[in-house]
Amino acid sequence: MKHPLTRLARGLRALAGLLGLLAVALPARAEFRAAIAVRNVTPDPLLPVSGGVGPSHPTTRKAGELTVRALVLENDGTRVAIVSADFLGFPSVLGDRVRARVPGIPGTNILIGATHTHSAPDCYGFLDETGRTSADLKYLDLVCARMAEAINEAVARLAPAALKIATGEARGKIAYNYYAEQLYDPRCHVIQALDPAGKPFATLVNYAIHPEVLGSRQGILSPDLVGPLYDRLAEAGGGAGLFMNSALGGMVTADNRRPGGGEANDWAECERIGRLLADEALRIVADAPVQKNPRLYCVARTIEFPVESPLLLAVLKASPLGYRPVGERRVATQLNLVNLGNAQILTIPGEALPNIGYYLKRKMTGEHNLLFGLTNDAFGYILTKEDWGSFKR
Repeated sequence: MKHPLTRLARGLRALAGLLGLLAVALPARAEFRAAIAVRNVTPDPLLPVSGGVGPSHPTTRKAGELTVRALVLENDGTRVAIVSADFLGFPSVLGDRVRARVPGIPGTNILIGATHTHSAPDCYGFLDETGRTSADLKYLDLVCARMAEAINEAVARLAPAALKIATGEARGKIAYNYYAEQLYDPRCHVIQALDPAGKPFATLVNYAIHPEVLGSRQGILSPDLVGPLYDRLAEAGGGAGLFMNSALGGMVTADNRRPGGGEANDWAECERIGRLLADEALRIVADAPVQKNPRLYCVARTIEFPVESPLLLAVLKASPLGYRPVGERRVATQLNLVNLGNAQILTIPGEALPNIGYYLKRKMTGEHNLLFGLTNDAFGYILTKEDWGSFKR
């Protein structure tokens, strides 16, 4: 049976064929503005954490804080929000609640992604073996409210800014592919926002990795390696960080392998990987030219695809979040294309495998081509038909 997400992969490839038509150069007339805002969404008391389909796992302590972060960009009448949340995924049914609370930006221009930490509360409403869910609906309402607050604050604080955009290979022991060690994209894309004095106040890092050093079974609630990434960016002069994952599926994970075998699954390893990635991002962007009035263009397209997986159908039907299918065994999701200065950004509503990521980047038309995985939806792995059924479960 063809996996439904292989059809989504075909849809992404078809969209890639249109990228050249959508890469419209807008005249640079208005002044570019930007702002970033952050909200803490660490639950108090702590909640169980989810590493995927199935029951959540109880927690007894935390390592770091969960946050939601919103970077808002504006130029020539176009306003775009790029949002990152410290969760496994952030489904569109929640994203739409956030968009409804943001009057200053069209909902289609609000891109909401998840870092994919495996040590945060369930945002899907997964069921356990008894048919119950560990998802805390009041907590999810709080997260949506604070995410909207962050976006609205960033809108209110918009100020003249410039950008530095760069791409380079992130060196060092950061990520690898669990199934095929070298089958991953080592490129790290960085967008850094500067104030009029040239001081960075926000650094967006786009890189493919599963933040699962700690996982969901150690009783720890955590942003995993993304927390130390943010800490290091701030202390090294990069301003507030914002992490957007990329084509991380099948399975591009944190390289926490020990030299003698086994894995390092502690907070010290989160700090090692997160801080190394931050240092690499800052190195990559350091010598990038300043773009003083970068063009900004955003388009959205809604696509539909069939759902053939019994597991995915069960999640959609049983979740207390109120998923709204568009038809019998069909769902819809939003894809975004953003042109920002000399960069092009494409959103992916799940975890595309690296080969799909490479393909899309080859078809994109920017000098720097970024993929925002797990953005606007969170449908899990996105595979080509050739890859379906080719990996151990």
